[in-house]
Amino acid sequence: MAMDMRKIKKLIELIQETGIAEIEIREGEESVRISRESNRIAAPMMPMTYPMPEASPQTQPRPVAAEPQQPPVSPAAAYASKHTVKAPMVGTVYLSPSPGANAFIQVGQSVKQGDTLCLIEAMKMFNQIEADKAGTVTAILVDNGVPVEFNQPLVVIE
Repeated sequence: MAMDMRKIKKLIELIQETGIAEIEIREGEESVRISRESNRIAAPMMPMTYPMPEASPQTQPRPVAAEPQQPPVSPAAAYASKHTVKAPMVGTVYLSPSPGANAFIQVGQSVKQGDTLCLIEAMKMFNQIEADKAGTVTAILVDNGVPVEFNQPLVVIE
């Protein structure tokens, strides 16, 4: 029995909507992998030359000490050593059961194993994402209604 073509078409639409590069789904012994291949070739850049203004003796630039540049730290990287609940699938995350309703969780809230943290909508189905351990929610790393990728950190529980 082959995988349903409607499901495969939905997966292709999901990839096009979210812009993710690749997705693989397994159902029993069957699996399908859909990847987006970029066929764009960057055009060679032509060097641009601009005339340099002549510096007068009064306006000589003074050397400025370069400040060390710190690479930006993503919120997910900042919590890499902490326990994070990750997205088990690609989809759109919702932090409350319905628009206008209270969120499932808030930072500082205690949760038990099995408590619902958020929902992920994938292929018109809502999937509950549950706490995999008891603890206190110390960070929510996603916003309501945004696309998430497989294995993307969602919530930090300590």
